[in-house]
Amino acid sequence: MFVQGPVPGLRFFFVIMISAALIAADTRSDKLALARSTIETGLAPVYWLGHAPSRFGDWFGELFVSREDLAQKNEELETRLLILERRALKYAALASENNELRRLLNSAEVLDDRVIVGEVVGISPDPYTHEIVINKGQSDGITVGQAVLDAEGLMGQIVQVSQFTSRVLLVSDSSHAVPVEVIRNGLRAILLGNGQADNLDLVHVPDTADIRAGDVLVSSGLGGRFPRGYPVAEISEITKEPGEPFVTLRATPKARLNQSRLVLVVFQPETRQETPDSEAVVEGGGAS
Repeated sequence: MFVQGPVPGLRFFFVIMISAALIAADTRSDKLALARSTIETGLAPVYWLGHAPSRFGDWFGELFVSREDLAQKNEELETRLLILERRALKYAALASENNELRRLLNSAEVLDDRVIVGEVVGISPDPYTHEIVINKGQSDGITVGQAVLDAEGLMGQIVQVSQFTSRVLLVSDSSHAVPVEVIRNGLRAILLGNGQADNLDLVHVPDTADIRAGDVLVSSGLGGRFPRGYPVAEISEITKEPGEPFVTLRATPKARLNQSRLVLVVFQPETRQETPDSEAVVEGGGAS
């Protein structure tokens, strides 16, 4: 025996009527608020699960984009840091050059001879030859034999000249010799290079000579190659051997042989020549 259920259209009608009654009751009264709240609470997980895929996709996309942004910003910051570091190095180099120029000008003020400022542009690749190359030559009036100084003392002498550059033999070279005297008492001797940039040998000094550690040696002017009175070295070590007629003396150069970049080339009065007005030439402490 077959029993037919309610007609689908009738069920739909009942649902509509019940919904309308609930809407009317909810509009006119708050009695269904608790039931609505309970239903919404129960359906919250359904809502969360329904939106989970889209929210997860948005979160993953934001994470991916944020990492790209961070990488890009990090690269930009590193680039800026390199630029700033380069600028800092450049400014430090300019400050160092400015200080060196000030020292050179201060040194030039105490000289009686005319000088010209040059820059070291090369060094000798031979480890047994202590020579440098400066950017002044025949076009600047440079000649062989002129003394070269830095802000601290005598560096050496011009040994070769080309049109625009000159080669300078440093006082530390083993073939170089400078007639010097002790500024304290006028004792004369010969200062020889020994191939070491940080010390020189003072020779032919008798063991009875009045000489002490710390004495300053200046050029004596004998021989006419170096002008008199330029600081050359300072006595650093004295060794006296029993029975030996001479003492062994070591001296530290006053000039910064391996560090100075700007130098002074000295024109002695007897070799003074006219130089172009465009060159930075200092005479008696003033620019000419």
